[in-house]
Amino acid sequence: MHRPVEPLDPPTVPQVRLDELRSRLEDALSTRDRVHSLLEAVLSIGSDLELGTVLRRITEAAAHLVDAEYAGLGVVDGSGTFTEFIPVGVPAGEALRIPRFPHGEGVLGYPTRERRPLRIGDMRRHADFSGFPPGHPAMTSFLGVPIQVRDEVFGNLYLADKNGGGEFDADDEAVVTALATAAGVAIENARMYEDSRQRERYLTSSTEISTRLLSGEAAEDVLGYLVQQARQMAGADLAVLLLPDAADSELTAEIADGEGAQVFVGACMRMADSPCGQVYRLGKGGIVPDLRHADCPMLTGHEFRPGLLVLLGTPNQSRGVLVLGKIGAAAPFTDVTKRMLDAFAGQAAVALELAEARSDAERLVVLEDRDRIAKDLHDIVIQRLFASAMTLMSARRMVADPEAGERIQRTIDDLDVTIREIRSTVFALQHPPNAHAPSLRSRILASIEATTRTLQRRPGVRLDGPLDSDVPEEQGEQLLAVLHEALSNVARHAEADEVHVSVQADARLTLEVTDNGVGIADGGRSSGLRNMAERAAALGGGFRIGRRPDHGTELHWSVPLPTHRAPA
Repeated sequence: MHRPVEPLDPPTVPQVRLDELRSRLEDALSTRDRVHSLLEAVLSIGSDLELGTVLRRITEAAAHLVDAEYAGLGVVDGSGTFTEFIPVGVPAGEALRIPRFPHGEGVLGYPTRERRPLRIGDMRRHADFSGFPPGHPAMTSFLGVPIQVRDEVFGNLYLADKNGGGEFDADDEAVVTALATAAGVAIENARMYEDSRQRERYLTSSTEISTRLLSGEAAEDVLGYLVQQARQMAGADLAVLLLPDAADSELTAEIADGEGAQVFVGACMRMADSPCGQVYRLGKGGIVPDLRHADCPMLTGHEFRPGLLVLLGTPNQSRGVLVLGKIGAAAPFTDVTKRMLDAFAGQAAVALELAEARSDAERLVVLEDRDRIAKDLHDIVIQRLFASAMTLMSARRMVADPEAGERIQRTIDDLDVTIREIRSTVFALQHPPNAHAPSLRSRILASIEATTRTLQRRPGVRLDGPLDSDVPEEQGEQLLAVLHEALSNVARHAEADEVHVSVQADARLTLEVTDNGVGIADGGRSSGLRNMAERAAALGGGFRIGRRPDHGTELHWSVPLPTHRAPA
């Protein structure tokens, strides 16, 4: 009889609680997922070279990695002050009510000062906590980690309030610290890329300015390009170029660039009462923290805050001041931007100097040529014409035929008129018009030229005497007004195909305008003629107009010159 087989003992199984095993598995999976998320975040922030985009991605990645409700990235300058702050998680409505840039002090300044993370359960109980600004959402738990680029603290990453409650733990701190390390590398790359772009734009713009100036483009157009490029390089909303007046007592906004910038053109400010004037006088620009309090009347009533004043020229030779501004609570201008624009404006000023020197050299060549032509006309042509007129006068006495004698006399008279016109041309060649202070002679010719297109042919012109030296401004202005009115009347009413203008300055300033038109219409409007008469009477002169014996109209306007006026 067989003995029954006894069952074997069950195998020994480790007494591990199921919940502990589950917890370990979850921790392992969580760690793996967090590492995977960290790697994805590092790849994400390193995939772009635009600094603004990199900063935004870093902030969003930090909030996602530790499941924080709020996150922020503050960029600091050398003094620890925020120059830019990127918030994440703050609703749009609340973000509009709080300051865009915190002060970077208290709890927020701890990572910068100590250069190490700060993790606290309730920031309100921390010794450095100084309260929330008005409109700021309430926050409790806090984690701050510095972002270092080489040995420089670029900024700080801030996390607040984990979703679902709880505090940030050591793992959260380790993950954010690792992210901050990768972020430092990404920021350094973005900075280098931004610097290379700025240098490229600087070199391109400087070369373009030099090319435009040396190719003969108008200085005003080149300055407009300079202002536009300066605004874009600085990331400003407004750029205005202020140029001095002739007395160096005021600065006037001549060129402006930016949205709505044309409203600033023409604005003036005294040099003695403004920081812009100090920049022009002292030859040194500077950064303005808030343009609203910078005693700059031109920008009063506008929302420009960060400002930058750049000297156009060199400290020894100032040419103007470039004012740049940003709207609202934007990031202030940096020393790097200031140095770049100082160099850009300085190089542009050198290019302006070279272009002006070249223009002066070309003008000198033209003036020398004009002087040579004037001498040839005076010494050769006029002398020959004068000799021809004298010969004809001698021959006229030998001619018995009255008709032939009359023709010779008319030829002599024509030669005399020609000599006068050549002398006037010689004077004009020797005294060219000044673009900044045009002479009376050049203004008369310009007025005649402006009405030529309305006449059937170009008027004959004769200018005699020292018009530019002996005629005061008041008499000259009245003469120009009468000349304009007279030529306008000829163009509108005379139906003339021949017009002659004569201006002479000796003891009196005399204007004569003659035409071969239909003459003065009976019963026509006389307001223009009355104005001419009143202008002459106001200066103690006279005016008359009438029909010519042959055909047409003859106008005579004459006033005494002050140097020749008899005492009352």
